[in-house]
Amino acid sequence: MSSLALSDTRAVLGRHLRRMRRVPGLLVITLTMPVTMLLFFGYVFGSAVALEGGANYRAYLVPGLFAVTAVNGVMTSMLASAQDSQRGVMDRFRTLPMSRFALPAGQTAADVTLAAIGMVPLVLCGLAVGWRIEGGAAGAAGAFALLLLFRLVTAWVGHYLGMVLGSEETAGQLAGATFMLPLLSNAYVPTEGMPGWLRTVAEWNPISALTTACRELFGNGSTAADASWPVAHPVLAATGWAVLLLAVFVPLTVRRYARDSA
Repeated sequence: MSSLALSDTRAVLGRHLRRMRRVPGLLVITLTMPVTMLLFFGYVFGSAVALEGGANYRAYLVPGLFAVTAVNGVMTSMLASAQDSQRGVMDRFRTLPMSRFALPAGQTAADVTLAAIGMVPLVLCGLAVGWRIEGGAAGAAGAFALLLLFRLVTAWVGHYLGMVLGSEETAGQLAGATFMLPLLSNAYVPTEGMPGWLRTVAEWNPISALTTACRELFGNGSTAADASWPVAHPVLAATGWAVLLLAVFVPLTVRRYARDSA
């Protein structure tokens, strides 16, 4: 990346971080939503979920919520991108002599920064309800790095979708549909009790690979012997999904932004 592109990306990143400061409600939602989900699922549904060996459901749930928070980059970036498209902000950026890579890169970097901040209260709340990091410091660092990588990936996906949709209303409706994706995974419940076909679909969901990778790296439980390949090799599968999606959506996003400016 050229020095000009880096400079432009930092400028866009600064713009989005300043916007977050002027909209404190966004930061409050980012900090509180994962904690709210942990308390809701952990205490409302937790009593109805029986884990093998009597394991603590809330400890099982925390890595899943980390993965869900990472995947929510699709929703937040899609809404922000659609808003900028509809309000003409992108058109104004296109008139400036700046790198076509800078706008999406700066926005996705801002989203990853916000997500990293949002993980802090979830970690603290998880520790308070019984979750523990049992895989050592290196494993925990690897898990958090993988989570932020996935947040970066899903932010690029969301940015592309937001530009394609170009409407806040349409993006908002689609964002609601993305809430279903974690439900079809092992983020909230084990897949072993699902019907065979549904279990296969859930275990090939990238969220399941990410969730299982986090549980493995944090030292929270083991994988079933008859699990599908992505869940049996979660770190490799999650990394592969991330690389594949980046390879597809980064050029698609930059090309879409450049094409709309032509």
